[in-house]
Amino acid sequence: MPKYRNNLPQLGDTIFLTDSGMETSLIFHHGVDLPCFASFDLMKNAEGRALVDAYYSKHAALAKHKGLGFVLETPTWRANRDWGAKIGYAPAQLATVNRDCVELMADIRSRYETAQSPMPISGNIGPRGDGYRIETKMTVKEACAYHAQQVKTFADTDADFVSGFTMNYTEEAIGIILACELAEVPAVISFTVETDGRMASGETMKEAVEKMDAATGAYASYYMINCAHPTHFDSAIEAGESWLKRIKGLRANSSRKSHAELDESTTLDDGNPQELGAQYRALRKKIPGMRILGGCCGTDIRHVEHICLACTEAEAEAA
Repeated sequence: MPKYRNNLPQLGDTIFLTDSGMETSLIFHHGVDLPCFASFDLMKNAEGRALVDAYYSKHAALAKHKGLGFVLETPTWRANRDWGAKIGYAPAQLATVNRDCVELMADIRSRYETAQSPMPISGNIGPRGDGYRIETKMTVKEACAYHAQQVKTFADTDADFVSGFTMNYTEEAIGIILACELAEVPAVISFTVETDGRMASGETMKEAVEKMDAATGAYASYYMINCAHPTHFDSAIEAGESWLKRIKGLRANSSRKSHAELDESTTLDDGNPQELGAQYRALRKKIPGMRILGGCCGTDIRHVEHICLACTEAEAEAA
């Protein structure tokens, strides 16, 4: 049985870090070609695997140095059937690369984990289509069937839970949660919002959380927000609302640009790492249970360091 599957340490009261914007970091800082934004493709050779290892190890080392937990998200956001087929992966090859990614995360955990820095492994699942727009909307049943194989693959590895990231409509997210329940593995859902604080479907974050919980018996261990700048959703959050208790993590973009603007951009907008850290600190006053902190598009280790500094200082001041 995987080490943390029945006792996810990030559900406690301490801060956990995550990594940052892996794909944008590799593309813009290292000149790496990622077909279809698929970082799992790097696992096909030793050179690519070493890049993935170095990227995660740098973040894990930061968490260890700070005495904080760290969530190891597998680089498998694009490792589903449709995206895999676009870059030449058959289903059996996808299953193998999903397992290989978990094995690499387990190896990194063995090198960096301490009693003060637990490091659970998340099997990361991305949307069937584009994370920024709804192209073909699945029913809950269709989404469950579509994502079931990747979930099952993770359930048979050392992954401690499965996370569905950059979800932009609730039916797909509910399908992932139900697939996780069938596979008896904990589930986490991270949704993305537009500049108006709503999902691409038009649903508010409150509506999405309440709908997902109602449809699944609140099976998800918690929810997160990713791939949006704090200014996109800050005004949509009212401190004290009950649904906010279900939000445990944030992986924000460094850029204030909309998803459409980011899609068209040929340069990296890495924003202001120090400002982003301050924005995380302010958001945690509205969402005190938000303790899983990292970055998304445009962010790198600098942003995570500033997020860590701002939020740990706030906790020290409050103690």
